[in-house]
Parts: sequence; C-alpha cells; structure tokens
Amino acid sequence: MKILIIKFRHIGDVLLSTPLVDNLKHYYPDSTIDYALNKECVHMLSFNPNINKIIEYDRSGIKKLGIIDRLREEIKFISKIRHHYDMVINLTEGDRGAFLALISQAKIKLGFPVRKGILSKIKIFDYLGNDKKIQHTVEKDLQFVNLLGKEVISKDVSIHWTSDIDQEVDQILRENSVEDFVHIHPVSRWMFKCWEDDRMAKIIDYFEEEKNLKVIITGGFIQKELDRIDRIISLCKIKPINLSGKLTLKHLACLSSRSKLFFGIDTAPMHIAAAVNTPVLTIFGASFPVLWGPWNNASNKQLFLDIDGIQMNGAHCMVSKMNHDIFYEESVKKSKGMVLIDYDKVRFALDSML
Repeated sequence: MKILIIKFRHIGDVLLSTPLVDNLKHYYPDSTIDYALNKECVHMLSFNPNINKIIEYDRSGIKKLGIIDRLREEIKFISKIRHHYDMVINLTEGDRGAFLALISQAKIKLGFPVRKGILSKIKIFDYLGNDKKIQHTVEKDLQFVNLLGKEVISKDVSIHWTSDIDQEVDQILRENSVEDFVHIHPVSRWMFKCWEDDRMAKIIDYFEEEKNLKVIITGGFIQKELDRIDRIISLCKIKPINLSGKLTLKHLACLSSRSKLFFGIDTAPMHIAAAVNTPVLTIFGASFPVLWGPWNNASNKQLFLDIDGIQMNGAHCMVSKMNHDIFYEESVKKSKGMVLIDYDKVRFALDSML
C-alpha cells in the first residue's frame, strides 16, 4: 500500500504528526509512507525511518515566480501526487490539501472538512476527522488511526538526525567549554508570543549566577529574531553563549537533547525539546495549553489546561495566563497574557524544577 500524508502547516505542527506516521507503519508494515509539506518543515521528518519520501512545497519560492513559471511548478508538484497513492490523509482544513487529496484519485481518502470555498461543498473524503473537538494537536492527528478501525499503539513525538549532527554539536560544546547547560529559545517569528525582554534577561542571569548553569541561546535566521535576542543579551549581567542564526533545526534538536532544561515560549523549538525528552518550562500567554502544550512522551497524556497559573505534565512545567488580548506598544504587537506573566512566578516554577 502507498500512503500519502499531507500537512501544509508550520514546523511544530508537522513534528506533532509523527505519532500518526508511526501508527500507520505499525498497522501497514509493508506500506510506503510519503509526506507532503511546506519546505521549511523538512527537518522535522528527514531521516525518520518510517517515511519513504518527503514531497516539498516551496510556497515562498513559488510565490516569487511569474504566472507561467508558477503554473509550471504547481503542475509539477501535482504530478508527484496524482495516481500514485492508495490512501491519502490530509491533516489540515485548508483547500490545498483537500484539492491534492481529490486529484490523487486514491481509493481511501481521509481528512478534515474544508472550511470555506468551493471545495467545502464537494464530498472529497471517505472519512472525516473532527476538527471541532478541543484536543491536543497530537491527538487531533491520531484520530485518523481510529477512523481506520485501529487502536492507537503509540503517541511518542520524535525527531531524527545523523551521527554527524551529534559530532558537530559536541564540538560546539567543547569549543565553549560547556558541560551542564540550559537551552533557551526566547523568541518566535510571531513577536506577540514573546515575553518581556528585561524579564527574559533576568532569567538568563538567574541560571548563570544562582544555579551555576551555563545558558545557550538559540534563535532563527530571521533578522527581527536576531535583533530581539541581541536586545535581550544587552540587558543581561552575564553574557550567555549565543548560537542564534547558526544552527539548523537538526542541530537545535541535538543541542536540546544535551541540555538539563529547555526554557522558552510556544515555538517549534519548545516542541522539539519535549520530543527529545528534555524537561521543558514554557510560558503561555498567547496560545492555548490544551492544544499546544509541550507533549509528554513518558505518559503520552496531555494534562495542561487553559487556565492561569503553574501547571505540570510529567517532567514539563508551564506558567500560563489566558488573557489573549492583543495590543500595541511602540508599534510592537503584544499579547496581554505574556505581559502579565511576572518574573517571580517563573522563577518559582524554575526553582521547583531545579
């Protein structure tokens, strides 16, 4: 059997679908499983032993092309899917995935209802997932196992890398004379998810001065992220090791697996840290813990609630504030919940974990 999974979402969303891949391979051991996704998400699935082929969609690159070249690239992408699969599972409610499922002519098609447009009026899927139920993203994707008449046998989120990555990360740690350290990823491409810079700087100093733990900072290759990290570090008394813009997501995953603790906000690196079973302390004031809390592989359960306060889920801890009102301060978009989370409460949670 040839199976195609489609998920045109962001990096963390794709990572959280890996338990579905594992379950499909368990029940269909002779199958080949391909996965169609946005290009920036490839690192979440490459080297996964249960995935045969990754089909990349270069959304940003295609958008830059002229009409003729763009049409040519779209047709080329569609040709990789049409007539090639026995089963297609679309994990998003958007029209692109639904269209690909429709034209694939697969014998079995599963997906979520298309929310709008002409495809919302066409019967595309043989089995429809429930996108209204409030549940963690891992479990939302895993419902397709049940729709196929199977029981979920594993809920572990996983990411894979090669030994070369291990060696390169070990070399970075040796060059910086680092043994025990905390991994902090303080920023997101969505700046309203970020905590206040001065409070983040105080937490960095807390680790180094009071807990004698070196801090390694990571960030994406986006200039606004790099600039914000520079501002945070400028407020620190003791300078952390700054690897922002220097690591691939595979290197970041390996680095997280070496750390004593991950501290940060609701980002893909937070989900990566949980996937490599590193204890996570995260701050949620702009998103919903029930949907996006760090997944606990040890228990395979989601225990975080959409409430204010300090919450635990196995080795992971969260400080949450459910005021998601958006406002602007000096032209910077912010979430009131993130602003209302104070330093003392986060420090108390860290003291408890450490």
